[in-house]
Amino acid sequence: MEIRCTYIYICVVKLETVIQSTKFKNEVHKAGLNILYTAWWLKTLGCKELKEFGLTHEQYNVLRILKGKHPEQMCVKDIAGRMIEKNSNVPRIIDRLEAKKLVKRSQGAEDARQTVMSLTQAGISILESSTKKMDEIFDVAITLNESDAIKLNELLEKLRDKE
Repeated sequence: MEIRCTYIYICVVKLETVIQSTKFKNEVHKAGLNILYTAWWLKTLGCKELKEFGLTHEQYNVLRILKGKHPEQMCVKDIAGRMIEKNSNVPRIIDRLEAKKLVKRSQGAEDARQTVMSLTQAGISILESSTKKMDEIFDVAITLNESDAIKLNELLEKLRDKE
């Protein structure tokens, strides 16, 4: 059993140990399960940190999307199209962010029927603080060198080439 731990209790454990099985249809099947488990693991690490800021992963994603267009405004459809988790309920997420005064909702300038969102100063501040924390977690958790990261990105994009 191979286990490697860091000072913030992030342990890298072989998939077989985590799911307590060595029976896989083949290495491709094992790779698929490994991707799913690793995605869950990274999301769990992030969720713990984001909880300190009163944010969910989906809310954090919306704030980052809005920051990418800031100071421009964005409509719900455009935000939804850029979400990591495509089945997220973006209007509900925005309702919660608006209640926390992190985003502001207004009518579109070109089409008054359209609702657009923008970050508030409080939204920018919480995003900056939470991003610092998320960057720290990723720096510790993702222990790949640049070359391995490039290879992994190429493999993951190859996997999604039918998306």
